Amino acid sequence: MELIMKNMFQSLGKSRTANRLAKKYGLRFGAARFVAGETIQQSIEAVRGLNQDGLVATLDHLGEFVFSEEEALESAAMCIQTLDAIASSGVKSNLSLKMTSLGLDISRELCVNNMKRILDCARQHGNFVRIDMEDYAHCQISLDIYRELRQEYDNVGIVIQAYLFRTMQDIDDLHALGANLRLVKGAYKESPEVAFPEKSAVDENYKKIIQKHLLNGHYTAIASHDEAIIHFTKEFARSNLISIDQFEFQMLYGICEDLQKQLVKEGYRVRIYVPYGVDWFGYFMRRLAERPANVWFVLKNMFK
Repeated sequence: MELIMKNMFQSLGKSRTANRLAKKYGLRFGAARFVAGETIQQSIEAVRGLNQDGLVATLDHLGEFVFSEEEALESAAMCIQTLDAIASSGVKSNLSLKMTSLGLDISRELCVNNMKRILDCARQHGNFVRIDMEDYAHCQISLDIYRELRQEYDNVGIVIQAYLFRTMQDIDDLHALGANLRLVKGAYKESPEVAFPEKSAVDENYKKIIQKHLLNGHYTAIASHDEAIIHFTKEFARSNLISIDQFEFQMLYGICEDLQKQLVKEGYRVRIYVPYGVDWFGYFMRRLAERPANVWFVLKNMFK
């Protein structure tokens, strides 16, 4: 049943029709728990609340269904507005983005130009931008563009997914760049030809890439709500004399809030991924697919 539900939500997340309906009817049926509103101001206030609890953030203006140059330029403009809002408000937050929202599927040149505009703005504000990794079809081009951007910018990082067979080699290839990486398990539905189908294999590979990137001496963001992974990371860092300044834990807005605060009390940096915007449906469906507990939360809100 869990697998059926996971596949269903992953398929819904890619539906253009469902996405249009979601935009029309807004953040209902529990989505507001995981998405910090539709406007920049709502998201800034959410980050301010997190900062008060000792947490830092990364803001993401949601958008995956971009089919024209105009939409891509609008998405880039929203990223720049978000960076400006972070700077003017004084909240502690980076920016995360998806390159498909900047026109990657339309034109590589369009996407790169948008990325450079955003990174220029971030550099002016002394801020950092994280490129979210998307599905396997976008993996290689995302890494290629990241390498190109790193020739000019040092305020940009990228995400690496543990469930892909290629991941260990990617970690090796990015070593020379001193890449700042967010390491995740992976949330997209992929073919068993390119990704580990079993959770146990994904978990094992996740531990291996955490070890490798930390031992390489590069900044590492461990993005997981899995307490076993978090405990593993803490013990590995202690036993290898790795400073807590070399890594941080990252979690999603609205999930495992008690664990987030506990890690802060223990002295760890914890960054919360805070999404906002009207194009929230694909993100929300992936959150439901990842954890069955999220589904029951939504169902309870529907009956309320």
